[in-house]
Amino acid sequence: MRRLRRAPNIAIAALWADLLRQGGIAASVQRQFLSGVAGEIPPDQCLPEIWITHDEQLGEARKLLDQLANLPQRRWRCACGELVEGGFESCWNCGRAMP
Repeated sequence: MRRLRRAPNIAIAALWADLLRQGGIAASVQRQFLSGVAGEIPPDQCLPEIWITHDEQLGEARKLLDQLANLPQRRWRCACGELVEGGFESCWNCGRAMP
């Protein structure tokens, strides 16, 4: 087993672990319940961690997480003229759905 990366919170850790499992990499979240002792131990030591079971999959696991971090963002122009960026499927200005 090898630690792959620390996550900023438990939600991101779960997302990353699920992505790795879907990619065929055995992964688990460790330290998921340590946030309650932040202050007793340094806060950065309380962050959840992603661990992989098989060391030989380390490179593939890093590649999958890097791809997730660098997803292309959508950009579209609404009928109202507003430029909508990111993962939004409706205009924040008028509420119209993405064409």
